[in-house]
Amino acid sequence: MFDPAMTALLCIVLDEVCEDVSRYETGARTHVALSILEAATNGDTSPERLRQVGREALHGAPTMWR
Repeated sequence: MFDPAMTALLCIVLDEVCEDVSRYETGARTHVALSILEAATNGDTSPERLRQVGREALHGAPTMWR
């Protein structure tokens, strides 16, 4: 689907956006990852845009603390 460079970028953006989210909060991380992936699939491939999408998704992500 994506070339190795884009795949690496998606992973980096996910890690940056979720830096304060525990790796055990899989619901939140999955929600953010899916949003970033959907944006990239729709052509939003700039790192800045992917980060923005990720941050917006994180704001509305399910969490075990809510």
